[in-house]
Amino acid sequence: MSEQKLPELAESADSLELADTVPLALTPSEPAEASATWVLLRGLSRESGHWGEFPRLLLRKIREQQPGAQLIMLDLPGNGMLHRQSSPSEVPAMVEACRAQLARFGVQGPVHVLAMSLGAMVASDWIGRYPSEVCAGVLINTSLRPFSPFYRRLRPLNYMTLLMLSLSRLGYRQREAKVLRMTTRLLKQPEEVLDHWVALQRERPVGVRNTVRQLLAAARYEASRRRPAAPILLLCSKADRLVDWRCSQAISRAWGAPLRLHEHAGHDLPLDDGPWVAQAVGDWLKMRRMQGLDHGEWH
Repeated sequence: MSEQKLPELAESADSLELADTVPLALTPSEPAEASATWVLLRGLSRESGHWGEFPRLLLRKIREQQPGAQLIMLDLPGNGMLHRQSSPSEVPAMVEACRAQLARFGVQGPVHVLAMSLGAMVASDWIGRYPSEVCAGVLINTSLRPFSPFYRRLRPLNYMTLLMLSLSRLGYRQREAKVLRMTTRLLKQPEEVLDHWVALQRERPVGVRNTVRQLLAAARYEASRRRPAAPILLLCSKADRLVDWRCSQAISRAWGAPLRLHEHAGHDLPLDDGPWVAQAVGDWLKMRRMQGLDHGEWH
């Protein structure tokens, strides 16, 4: 398969304008091989367009520590630009799809991965099975078996509500409004976000079958108890209605990974408080740089 070129959108974080098309790359002015590459992955039935303004905030903070860094936002099969594809019902197959996308773009690892929810499960499996390809990971509001019981990992009532919304005859706006209320708590302009989400669903709808297959993949996945080779930062929201924050706490204890807790945000932490997430990542990178840690080193 021929190599595809990543679209160059901007020269600096201050001038970034995020397009609606995905996969999306925010590229530096210098050659990619000389800079850090960050891959962003969303969660269940969400796509790159759902990141909102967060990538702009994140890139600015990352470049304070990693000048020339680039972001690549990938969609899982069944979501976004890949909505016509069938979603795998196993997390490892989602990893292979992400690796294939990077290969088509000619991206040479190792990469940093920032991912939330189901995307963070994909990141965990990616790091575990291909340690040479990922040099660091930021996992947001995720849960992993065997560290937490099912009723904390996937709060059954709320996930059943998401499934029923997919099966309902409600219009796009009504469905997305319910999802927005379930996943956020701090939005200052929810109607603007809702308008954007509805537009995404009309353009790239996620089918019921794919939603079910993604839920199945999340329920089936079991991570290794062994600490990953790549260093991990865990971020979570205490007010998350979909995943209990103690799931991230359990992973932190098992792996010895640093954990940052947001007291008030919902499940979609980057949307609720993007500046907080970007600052947490920037602080982590700064701390690692001050300690003289190379890519892939924990301590």
